[in-house]
Amino acid sequence: MPGSGGSAMFCHLRPVRRLCLQKIFPHWFLYSRSLSGAEAVNALRPFYFAVHPDFFGQHPREREVNENSLKRLSVYLENLQKPGSKSLTPTQLTFYVRETDQNPSDGQEPISAAGFRAVKVTLHTRDLLSTVLDILTSCRLSTAHVQSGNAHAHGPPLKGARRPPDRPIKWNKSYYAFTGFRDPEEDLEQVSRVETTLVSWLDSNEKSALMKLKNSLPLRQELDRLKAELSHQLQLSDIRWQRSWGIAHRCSQLHSLDRLAQQNSETLRNAKGCTLMFTDCSGMSAGGHVMLGTMDVHHHWTKLFERLPSYFDLQRKLMLLEDQISCLLGGLQVVYIEELQPVLTLEEHYALLDVFHNRLVKNRMPFHPRSLRGLQMILDSDRYAPSLHELGHFNIPVLCEPASLQWFILTRAQQAREKLRRKEELKVIEHELIQASTRKFSLQKLYKEPGVSSMQMVECCQRLLELSLPYLHGMHLCVSHFYSVMQDGDLCIPWNWKNGETTK
Repeated sequence: MPGSGGSAMFCHLRPVRRLCLQKIFPHWFLYSRSLSGAEAVNALRPFYFAVHPDFFGQHPREREVNENSLKRLSVYLENLQKPGSKSLTPTQLTFYVRETDQNPSDGQEPISAAGFRAVKVTLHTRDLLSTVLDILTSCRLSTAHVQSGNAHAHGPPLKGARRPPDRPIKWNKSYYAFTGFRDPEEDLEQVSRVETTLVSWLDSNEKSALMKLKNSLPLRQELDRLKAELSHQLQLSDIRWQRSWGIAHRCSQLHSLDRLAQQNSETLRNAKGCTLMFTDCSGMSAGGHVMLGTMDVHHHWTKLFERLPSYFDLQRKLMLLEDQISCLLGGLQVVYIEELQPVLTLEEHYALLDVFHNRLVKNRMPFHPRSLRGLQMILDSDRYAPSLHELGHFNIPVLCEPASLQWFILTRAQQAREKLRRKEELKVIEHELIQASTRKFSLQKLYKEPGVSSMQMVECCQRLLELSLPYLHGMHLCVSHFYSVMQDGDLCIPWNWKNGETTK
């Protein structure tokens, strides 16, 4: 799946005493209205009708491409909705769209013999609205229904967008145009009835996954060997990857690190006790991990390892700042949760903490000391109102009004404790179900993508344990949001897979 990076919102921040808010939060953050996740899904309905894999049953190549691209698009949209999300690295996706006009003109993409047009969509925007408009425009779909609701929030439509039709868009017309069916409403019901089921998908993809897995085994062994040797040699806590790169790609990255370790062993020892994380840019993450940019050369990596002592100094200052904030908020602990927040550098996270701390000092709130111990909060840089996450931590905007912040925290404290307790209980249940499922189906590995919650994983495993699935013997199974066979043979299934019952 694609990584994040590119034109970062905080790319020039440094840990200074006071910062100008305009430098931290650009004008589009301070003044624009964002499209919500539900609105984005609704706006993309014509697009989903055009590319949904269920309409490509007789065309496995196009179906697989659309499945994988939809999976990557889903992750991209999820990342845009995370608190503090910044612009992501431009990501190019390919979708096959059924073409009704068999004589394309105006430089349109050529149509295949099967009647499909390959559309390349480049995701490079920093908000949901622009991303939705880009996708619809690339597929030559109307954007009238989107722009009409946001005309004053984000300015004029994107360059190159087609002129909206004179009549209002009707969802069933888009469905009709891109599926080739005669009656949209009846055929939507038909699609529901023949929706892909877990057993049918495993039956169709078992051999392909088994072959890919078998071919990847030597590389998997090489990856384990390299990781163990480098972790021991450099005395690392762990080696991780930000994204789901293939095994061959990961091996290549470790070989590159191994060569650097042979040339600069003393410099790399600065990372003793750290976790190394291969990602899209070099630096130190807000979580304290050493980030090695996969596009950087050895020279950049060497400079990073040389600068680690100064990063450790900044990390100590950051921890002190977190403690000071905690004292001002009655013991409420500031945390950084990688799975729920965009990847921030240590400098970026420090800058946010510094702004928030200065506001608290100027507007002291009378919290009883240690009254909120055991509760957690994360800083949210793209909202103004505080909220309580379903996992029990507070989402606190950097620019939140102190009075409303105090009232919100005090009135939600007990609810937060209950959610935190439920989260810990779910983790235990999730771990037990993963072990039980791994044993029952003789899986080599069972894991989930970051976007899948513990509640969703628990529901998925409980339903899996009710079935007999000999297809899974010896496989690597990933619980995700889409069906897919990864390049190294891992099977990805949606957490809410269907078992063959008719969907109403």
